[in-house]
Amino acid sequence: MHRTLVIRGWLVIFALVFSAGIANAQDAAQVKKGQEVYAAQKCSICHSIAGAGSKTSPLDGVGAKLSAADIRAWIVTPLEAAAKAKSTKKPLMPAKFGGLPAADLDGLVAYMQSLKK
Repeated sequence: MHRTLVIRGWLVIFALVFSAGIANAQDAAQVKKGQEVYAAQKCSICHSIAGAGSKTSPLDGVGAKLSAADIRAWIVTPLEAAAKAKSTKKPLMPAKFGGLPAADLDGLVAYMQSLKK
């Protein structure tokens, strides 16, 4: 009986570690996809990350400041997001990025969320 409980315990621990590894790999893939979308959409024309790109709208630390839902709102509905945040920054983010494919948008949000510092 004791041996069965020990084995089950180890199986549960293995399953948790394995599933966490899969989740981390998926997260890393999403972030990589987001980096590719950021580059392909030429986001650095208006934004910078780690000093690369336009200095007027740095994104460093955005993942620590905004939730994934807020980041998505800035991308998909920038006019509404700016009004909600009472932002007076000009120019506003173009609304055209709201038409990105879902996978690209998810990746871009994941990438922005990864920018914690």
